Amino acid sequence: MWELVRDAFGDLFELDSRLWRTLIPLLLRPGRLTKDYLEGRRARYMPPFRMYLVLSLIFFVVVFFDPTDDLSLLFEPEPAPTPEEIAEQEQAVSQKRKEAEAGVNEVLQELANEGIVSEDAREAAEEAEGTNFRITSDESDGDLKFQIDEETGECTVTGAESLPDWLQRRLTPERLKKLCQEIGDDGGKTLGNLLLDNIPVALIVLLPIMALVLKALYPLSRRYFVEHLLFFVHYHSFFFLVLTLQFLFARLASLVHLPEVLKVLVLVAAAFYIPVYLYKAMRQVYEQGHFFTFTKYVVLVVAYMIGATFTMLGALLFALVSAV
Repeated sequence: MWELVRDAFGDLFELDSRLWRTLIPLLLRPGRLTKDYLEGRRARYMPPFRMYLVLSLIFFVVVFFDPTDDLSLLFEPEPAPTPEEIAEQEQAVSQKRKEAEAGVNEVLQELANEGIVSEDAREAAEEAEGTNFRITSDESDGDLKFQIDEETGECTVTGAESLPDWLQRRLTPERLKKLCQEIGDDGGKTLGNLLLDNIPVALIVLLPIMALVLKALYPLSRRYFVEHLLFFVHYHSFFFLVLTLQFLFARLASLVHLPEVLKVLVLVAAAFYIPVYLYKAMRQVYEQGHFFTFTKYVVLVVAYMIGATFTMLGALLFALVSAV
């Protein structure tokens, strides 16, 4: 049995594993793994796609796994709050809401006094505070909006007619109203879980898209498409590793009560290291000067942001369709 366990988790837990020998150059030497792999020096490193899957699995487990939620049957349920506690909680929530509304109204009044916003707009915004819970990015016509009345719980959906015909056939008014009601009942937890399940697939879809961008940026490099794909497999592996370390450090800092300034500095430095790593990796692998590398780096970053946005929107759309 022990041999079977070692075979299953050997790449992860053995001290002389190729994974551990891979992590240091992956984290500290941008582009070194990709260059070594392309030049045939591969034996001491973990295969790139296996490393990607292992690090992405660790990331999602560390960041999103909640034992009290996902393994709730192993924990005793918390005692139900007493009527006195419920009344105190409602009173505290109501007090915070009033304080927040008072602060917003004060800011709006100052803006109205300075002529930045009109008095009519201020009054309309003041009347609209706290009346509805909405999931919308814009108040203009044509948006898909979910509105839940806080008092009656009635759920209405508007803007569905602006969706494409193929999507309207799937998202019928009955299904949209059901989805709206489910979001209101659990605060969007079900939809959030479906979106979370689709994020790994969206990131995998993003890999070949960005590899195509790299191939277009380096048309004279004579590199195959899979070589550009390898570059982003390593970069995404590094990305998962850094985010996992950031999350673990934030938890550890909270446990040992490190100064907040030190915690923020470390997290900000790690966040800045991610784009710097990409630039240095491009310099290492493609061996071009600073001017050409920086120009292509800017194009690549813009393309990455656009590609990530569309893949995440696709994941959200798939979650929305799956929920209904």
